[in-house]
Amino acid sequence: MSKAGAVKKDSVPEIIAASMVGTAIEFYDNYCYSIAAASYFGTIFFPAASKANPALGTMYAFLTFAVSFLARPFGSMLFGHFGDKIGRKTTLVVALMTMGISTFVVGLLPGYEQLGALSIVILCICRACQGVGLAGEWSGAALVATENAPANKRALYGSFPNLGAPIGFFCAYGLNLLLDSTLGSTAMQAWGWRIPFLCSAVLVIIGLYVRLRMTETPIFRKAVEQDRVVKHPLRSLLPYWKEVLLGTFAMGITYSLFYVLGTWSLSYAVKVMKPPFSQNEYLAMQMVSVVFFAIFIFVTCIYSDKLGRKTVLISTTLATLVFSLFAMQSLQHNVLTVMLFLCVGFALMGGLFGPCGAYLPELFPTHVRYSGAGLSYNLAAILGGAFAPAISTALVKSTGAVESVGWYLAVMSLLALIALFLIKESKDEDYEK
Repeated sequence: MSKAGAVKKDSVPEIIAASMVGTAIEFYDNYCYSIAAASYFGTIFFPAASKANPALGTMYAFLTFAVSFLARPFGSMLFGHFGDKIGRKTTLVVALMTMGISTFVVGLLPGYEQLGALSIVILCICRACQGVGLAGEWSGAALVATENAPANKRALYGSFPNLGAPIGFFCAYGLNLLLDSTLGSTAMQAWGWRIPFLCSAVLVIIGLYVRLRMTETPIFRKAVEQDRVVKHPLRSLLPYWKEVLLGTFAMGITYSLFYVLGTWSLSYAVKVMKPPFSQNEYLAMQMVSVVFFAIFIFVTCIYSDKLGRKTVLISTTLATLVFSLFAMQSLQHNVLTVMLFLCVGFALMGGLFGPCGAYLPELFPTHVRYSGAGLSYNLAAILGGAFAPAISTALVKSTGAVESVGWYLAVMSLLALIALFLIKESKDEDYEK
């Protein structure tokens, strides 16, 4: 940029904070909901089904979990349109508020005994609004990081928003573990489950403070100066439909693996495994294993700057395929084997999730980057994550074999590998400089 010296640019700590804080809240909200769906919502919102068959109540709760994912493409189109038209900063602030208000309302919602079927309707509306807000969050945060990054450190900078995932996981699972240990299961079922949702308001206030202080990214400002911002970004995205579709399939396994590890395995270990783990025991093991998630996000991003995003993603997806075929036998009442399952699984999750912060945005030019990266990311959420807990629960129930969940992950891994081999990485003059 010819005027680069005269334009204010955020410092690295400001970039880290602005890109990481929203995704940390995003994943915190999602994890709080996934824990509640796995542990409490079956009884609270589907009491008749839960009394008849606890697994059926849990499956219904997991279907409400999927509502957020189904709403995400609409959020991607909405926030992608404004993110590519008016800028990253303003769009991210609105996305954060939409997400935070919806999560807070879930914490205030009466159950089925108070409102009847209306409680389920309101729960699904809140979950859909969460999805709309979440859809605009990750892609905008990834652009804040990568559009401020030096060319040789773009994947490293792209790891900043992705590191929000283990931070959100640790906060959500840590708070639920603390509350469950302090209040006990009876109080948690009655009212304690609400506290994590209500506490999200504090995180949103912090996030808004950080986001309002950030400046627009240099690459978007350059596009504005050169009159390269389009009036209808979604229409301009149509020539890139192959990149959107292949990016979706390439990322699908990332979501499937994550929600099998974080949501389904919790429900399985506490409710189905014989003998079962207690809620506290399994939450504690998940909190330890998520450290590997954070470490491998950072490590694989460093290597993807050196070796290339595609090389790292293909290698990690192949390793995930092997994991899928053999790891499910570790899910038995044995702390050592379960920790091996969780730690290896979350390490692979970090390897899949880390490089995508740079990989997906690099598939699209500046004028449709928010729309393209966001739509790929959120369609992958539907493909891989929306029904992963419900599918896994149904597979185990119908086959009686926990290995069937591994077959499901193996199919998703194969689809991701095919997409990765087919993708031709596009170039953009802004990113290249």
